[in-house]
Amino acid sequence: MVLGFALQASAEGTRDLAAEYELMVAPNGARLTRRDHPAVPLTVAELAQTARACAEVGASSMHLHVRDEAGQHTLDPDLYAEAIAAVTKASPIAVQISTEAVGRFDVATQIDCIARVGAPDVSIALREMAREPARMAEAYETAARVGSDVQHILYSADDVRALFEAYDAGTIPDGLNRALFVLGRYSENLTATPEALDPFLAALGDHELSWSVCAFGRHEQTCLLAALRQGGNVRIGFENNTLAPDGTPFRDNAEAVASLVEAAAREGFQPRQVS
Repeated sequence: MVLGFALQASAEGTRDLAAEYELMVAPNGARLTRRDHPAVPLTVAELAQTARACAEVGASSMHLHVRDEAGQHTLDPDLYAEAIAAVTKASPIAVQISTEAVGRFDVATQIDCIARVGAPDVSIALREMAREPARMAEAYETAARVGSDVQHILYSADDVRALFEAYDAGTIPDGLNRALFVLGRYSENLTATPEALDPFLAALGDHELSWSVCAFGRHEQTCLLAALRQGGNVRIGFENNTLAPDGTPFRDNAEAVASLVEAAAREGFQPRQVS
């Protein structure tokens, strides 16, 4: 079963979808500044306010990056703890912290962040942990020890295949079966299109993963709707895109979430309610 959907094969081999999905918001990422959009939340207080607003329009979880006093991406455990406390006080939204390296942090720092924050959920880019193969198992063992669930960040079909190889090798426990398929790139100025999902699904094959999709660029919403039709969940927000489907800037992250919820509802999909 894919998280958020009951899947059942019909006689024709297609799938019937129970139309409830998980909607995660990624409001800031590691790179955006006020120059990119004036409503990018950078401070702890702004993240809490964004969480509350996004929960009100349908988001059930938040992918969280924190910034230092200079506005730079950081893996500071104390700042993460402060942000988690503020977000959970302001809203019922679930919190996922990012361990993204952004070319600044090594694997040891990422593992230390996982260990010291003890967040309920963490995202780990598989290819970043693979920079030090000898320590890969340690990262996932650390997450299990502190009670953190893991979502694997996968940037290509090769990453999907590498994940299954890591399962087979025992490097990653089978129970950590959540993944995010990333369509498009900042670094390559590559705008995502729905067809970019096809290689991920081909690599997935018959394997069971609870998968979600995020998409860079102005076709974000189109890509996410395509993921819903394929039985996936979605992540939306300024980390990947700040533009509405018509090319105009969203006012804030909550408007982006609300726009997707409305578009998905027209196709019979409803976000899972925040408890």
